[in-house]
Amino acid sequence: MIVDPDAVEGEVIWNLASDLEPATNIARFSDFVRRHGVHPEDGYDGLWQWSVDEPEKFWSLWAEYCGVRLGGTPGAVRTASPMPHTQWFPGRTLNYARHLLEGHDGVALITLAEDGARNEVSFSELRARVGAFAAYLRSVGVEAGDRVAAILPNVSEAVVALLATASVGAIWSVCAPEFGSGAIISRFSQLEPKVLIATPGYRLGGRDRDRGADLTEVFASLPTVQTVVWVTGHTDAKPISLDAPSVDWATATATASPLEFAAVEFSHPLWVLFSSGTTGMPKGIVHGHGGALLEQLKLCSIHDDIRAGDRVLTVASTSWVVWNGLIAALGVGATAVLVDGNPTFPSLDRVWQITSDERVAVLGVGAGFIHGCAKAELEPGRDHDLSALRTITVTGSPLSADGFRWVYRSVGDVWLTSQSGGTDIASIFVGGVPTLPVRVGYIQAAALGVRVESWSEEGAPTLGRGELVVTDPIPSMPLYFWGDSDCARYRSSYFETFPGVWRHGDFVEFDRRGVIIHGRSDSTLNRNGIRLGSADIYAAVEALPQVAEALVIGAELGTDYYMPLFVKLADGIDAAEARSAIESAIRTNLSVRYLPDDIIVMAGIPHTKTGKKLEVPVKRLIQGAHLEDVADLGAVDDPRLLESYARFARVRLTPAAGGI
Repeated sequence: MIVDPDAVEGEVIWNLASDLEPATNIARFSDFVRRHGVHPEDGYDGLWQWSVDEPEKFWSLWAEYCGVRLGGTPGAVRTASPMPHTQWFPGRTLNYARHLLEGHDGVALITLAEDGARNEVSFSELRARVGAFAAYLRSVGVEAGDRVAAILPNVSEAVVALLATASVGAIWSVCAPEFGSGAIISRFSQLEPKVLIATPGYRLGGRDRDRGADLTEVFASLPTVQTVVWVTGHTDAKPISLDAPSVDWATATATASPLEFAAVEFSHPLWVLFSSGTTGMPKGIVHGHGGALLEQLKLCSIHDDIRAGDRVLTVASTSWVVWNGLIAALGVGATAVLVDGNPTFPSLDRVWQITSDERVAVLGVGAGFIHGCAKAELEPGRDHDLSALRTITVTGSPLSADGFRWVYRSVGDVWLTSQSGGTDIASIFVGGVPTLPVRVGYIQAAALGVRVESWSEEGAPTLGRGELVVTDPIPSMPLYFWGDSDCARYRSSYFETFPGVWRHGDFVEFDRRGVIIHGRSDSTLNRNGIRLGSADIYAAVEALPQVAEALVIGAELGTDYYMPLFVKLADGIDAAEARSAIESAIRTNLSVRYLPDDIIVMAGIPHTKTGKKLEVPVKRLIQGAHLEDVADLGAVDDPRLLESYARFARVRLTPAAGGI
């Protein structure tokens, strides 16, 4: 229930009504734990402390609670090897797809297209389709360990292909079709896939976009592809001619076949998820069947409170790890709502219309979406029937205090859970708990089973701002990076700063009210030895009606330090007016230490394809790096926009720099 929609930062804005607590998954799991002879201290804090103090007991009971069918020989839950060499449930077998498909009834998928076309797929139908496509994969020689890659939008065929690939023990990887040919090649050429499932085009923003020319480049760079499967039901574009054998999706799934699941080792590779690729070759992050399953079930069940029969909508493309989390909701018996194309076309309000029409219970969005709705002064709680909506999950970047208040003023009585995790673990480090109060500007708590802390630069735990670290293994840490045979790139990514301790690269703060993520530590501002979080500046500046979006970086330039603030202004705003408002907001909400050296108006703010601001690439441009060395333009949302930042960097010491 809403406590105070106008609460200031740190104050309670929402609490779950006490009579609703027993229905939550965290309450059910707590009861399950007690029935098995474990009696942690009362409350979530006690349960979390037990989960990290006795991880073997916690993860064993979690698998049992979820009904995960573990074959093989019972033994230790994990080995004593330190990170990154810890092995989980050695000698045990399972299959990720089995748990998502078996034992569930009702509607599994609802698919929606930009033109309004709608379809439902029941769990029974989904099992049949997966069985048919898995049989096809086996018929063309796909075996355990082979790679099956896909270039697909958010359609049911992507779900079927993922689960069929997993069912035979092959390794899955997907790129959204809007990725440039170079970005796709830089990812899939590493994997040497045997089968490629592709769409010749896609619909986005009301247009059908033909990818024939790009696909010609892609196939020419993937000589290992032996079979191509074309998915064309959502586009008018036609498949291109190929040397490799090809078949359409309908043919590949035409023959009914019993659904079979290969019993693979707990740590058998499930998929390869790629880093953004904005700096160097994209890292191919490999997760195992068991680790991904246990962590994503925990995310869905405990930290999103998704229940059997819920309808879940996540605004994401197939290339973003949150899409994998959406599909994992099948494992708790929920319905995944798949929106092809641009979910916010023709306006942001479409997401709320879909939420109303489909009776969505759990809505997952990025912080930028919430901030955009607030800027547009939307009133979805007034304009739509959101009575089925119970939860809003927010990820991708920190949610501002104004974002929290907008939800409770304009959406209504829902549980708002801000989260932070990553592709790296296909889950979260810190996130939501429905039985805890929601405080403005704060993430509620550390995730169960994750011993996450804030460390100083000297490697000492601190309650203040510091590096987000994980000091004990969790099951969904990467098995390895693809092609990183000596584990050198894996170690340098996470374990170089603090040997034996996972450093994630986020700037975090814990206190009695919860958790604050202050931005990426590799883009943390450090002026005169004082570390400043970019998220603090965004919260102050992007709350202004004059500013549509902002990006701040701090660049070491020899003995100098340069901290510009790039802004996209709202329509019709005068630059001088914006400058005055920005400086006043920073002085009032932060301090003069946060005032930028320059405020530069740009046409927009560059992002990855999954919506992350390109802080580090812009910083490197300012430091003199070439554009081709800082970013794969096929992996960014607007290459021409990033080129304009490169031009600014080249002339930044001249009057043409564009300061206002």
